[in-house]
Amino acid sequence: MAKRTPPLSTDELRVLVGRGEIDTVVLAFTDMQGRLQGKRFAAPFFLDEVLDHGTEGCTYLLAVDTDMNTVGGYAMSSWERGYGDFAMHGDPGTLRRVPWNPGTAMITADLAWHDGAPVTASPRQILRRQLDRLAERGWTAFVGTELEFMVFKDTYEHAWDAGYRGLTPANQYNVDYSVLGTGRVEPLLRRIRNEMGAAGMTVESAKGECNLGQHEIAFRYADALTTCDHHSIYKTGAKEIAAQEGVALTFMAKYDEREGNSCHIHLSVRDAEGGPVFADAAAPDGMSATMRHFLAGQLATLREFSLLYAPNINSYKRFRPGSFAPTAVAWGPDNRTCALRVVGHGPSLRFENRLPGGDVNPYLAVAGMIAAGLHGVERGLELPGACTGNAYAGDAEKVPATLRDAAGLWGEGAVARAAFGDDVVEHYRTMARVEQDAYDTAVTDWERFRSFERM
Repeated sequence: MAKRTPPLSTDELRVLVGRGEIDTVVLAFTDMQGRLQGKRFAAPFFLDEVLDHGTEGCTYLLAVDTDMNTVGGYAMSSWERGYGDFAMHGDPGTLRRVPWNPGTAMITADLAWHDGAPVTASPRQILRRQLDRLAERGWTAFVGTELEFMVFKDTYEHAWDAGYRGLTPANQYNVDYSVLGTGRVEPLLRRIRNEMGAAGMTVESAKGECNLGQHEIAFRYADALTTCDHHSIYKTGAKEIAAQEGVALTFMAKYDEREGNSCHIHLSVRDAEGGPVFADAAAPDGMSATMRHFLAGQLATLREFSLLYAPNINSYKRFRPGSFAPTAVAWGPDNRTCALRVVGHGPSLRFENRLPGGDVNPYLAVAGMIAAGLHGVERGLELPGACTGNAYAGDAEKVPATLRDAAGLWGEGAVARAAFGDDVVEHYRTMARVEQDAYDTAVTDWERFRSFERM
């Protein structure tokens, strides 16, 4: 794994606590739904008791639905097992200031059972396992995630009370690449950029997107674990900053019938000397044999691993022809109609997975991409020809159209079980079943409007 320099060292934290500049430390981990869960500690207590020894959290935090309801079917946590605790141990390499919360620092946690064994269903642990598999080859994955969000001139409380209907977007027309469009919300974008930078992230840019009030803030790539840690903190921090500004933003995959919120994930691999594994200057297309196998693995497992890239009912609403969200299991050089897009040249050569939406759990998605690549490398899979035209209109196999389909492919997949283990496969199949059951029993506004009077 790449060497990680913490944004804030423990020695620096002790100094800041002693000066009274830091009085609170948040210890948090990312749950199945991609949310930060944890505790806020008085800073002196954190330094004296928690930094070295960790703390406890209820196991149900990895066995609930989006509404935090306890649900059946999880092996690790249930009424029969008494809903006990697991341990939360902070990773010192993740300690950072939280500029949007005065006097606050944050540290990302790994989860373990009381005997020290890792909680294998934890998203961060799932990624760590795949990174260890890469490390056995002397390889390190570098990742960048591109998250889109929509901004509304409503508070979160008003949006809730309004049933998320009739909200006012921050921009009322398409502002893709529009400097005027981003200028309309620059106070918010500027706060997010500057305060994420002060939290240890390297901000690159902000730009408008296609949907009303839709924007994207891009961060520089980093080793896979760092990028995923940053991704989770950024999502929470951006929402907190928006709330402080009296507005709301959403990362949900498909808010309305227009363009959805994507999360394109870029991945490259370096060897032990820091050289690019994917590049080969002597090859006609610049791709090494390893990259071709790695990319072939993505195609071979894309449908089976779709649950990792599109984990919710709403995720699958993005996949529509001509939407810039993919429908075809295809790859192409700089082709945005494909699920997998090859970009960059020489040392920067990489591929982009365009399946994930803004609701993705980054640890699970990146773990899936690495496992898929290793599947292709280990079996020497051959890369089929590139799609150079409109993949929407081609005859390539299609990505799953529903969560139900994706969960079936995941649960029955031999590659998933070999890469992640039966316990992880069953855990996340249960998550999908819970989400599907909740949707199947819900009565929607669409049904009422369509049926109340006219049926």
